[in-house]
Amino acid sequence: MHRWLLALAALLIAPPAFSQAYPTQAVKILVGFPPGGTTDVMGRLAAQELAAQTGKAFIVENRPGASGSIAAGIVAKSAPDGYTLIMVPSIYGTASALYSNLPYADSELVPVGLIGSTPYVFVLHPSIDAATFTDLIRLVKQNPGKYEFASSSPGTAQHLAGELVKRMAGVDMLHVPYKGSGALLPDLLSGRVPMMFENIAIMQPHIKKGALKALAISSAKRSELLPGVPTVAETGQGLEGFEVLGWFAILAPANTPAAVVSFLNAELNKMITNPAIVTRFRELGAEPMGGKPEDAVAYIRGEQEKWGKVIRDAGIKVQ
Repeated sequence: MHRWLLALAALLIAPPAFSQAYPTQAVKILVGFPPGGTTDVMGRLAAQELAAQTGKAFIVENRPGASGSIAAGIVAKSAPDGYTLIMVPSIYGTASALYSNLPYADSELVPVGLIGSTPYVFVLHPSIDAATFTDLIRLVKQNPGKYEFASSSPGTAQHLAGELVKRMAGVDMLHVPYKGSGALLPDLLSGRVPMMFENIAIMQPHIKKGALKALAISSAKRSELLPGVPTVAETGQGLEGFEVLGWFAILAPANTPAAVVSFLNAELNKMITNPAIVTRFRELGAEPMGGKPEDAVAYIRGEQEKWGKVIRDAGIKVQ
């Protein structure tokens, strides 16, 4: 049995040390990234809406570092009482394959619920003579090792999406990692590193100006923000079934009372049906996810298995 399922099973049979008055004090939602990024925005949206729904204080605390693993380690070692949670992005699902030493074990954290998912858009500098993603794949196949793609950091979904294209389409491209989207943008816009997968909301202004070409969407279906852009899977070239999504979830320390997890999960599911939240998600290029805690366990486990193989095959490791 997977260690997360063991943690969840223990949680579900744990004594109901829970008062209907929960929460009786402020609940902290840790974010393992600096203010202003997508994970921080998602964390603050959740905190704001949970506070509005419950009439209790939910506050965000930023603890950036090591792609979110420092914050995860803090929460893993916190009291399992429902007052210290964490908002994690999709890199949480790849951390155990990427990092040799993490300050937590998966069994020390349990998913409360999935919040939302974000597809990525593959953008290309206009200096590259390719009008479609199919054109680009053909061009790269004809010039193995010549072209480079960027990412905001090694092991991110943007990086792994590029590695998955390489693997499925049988092409050879060089990965160029940066330290954040802000650092890579000048090189991307100048054509120095001419292509990458990136958040749609971040890229949309540059696409509208014609500074970058939008060639494909990483999700299984097209994005409402860019409805005229096909999915990667639609382009063929061995990429049928391709899907890469960023996602966000809230986790709690293992052994948090089942009633607390159920309460928080119900509030999260209520939150993502709020029309104002749905609209804000859409502006961020995100879609609500939701579901039960066990759905989150299964989803994250699937992500770990899928990307663990990609990471091992590509020899990706972050010290």
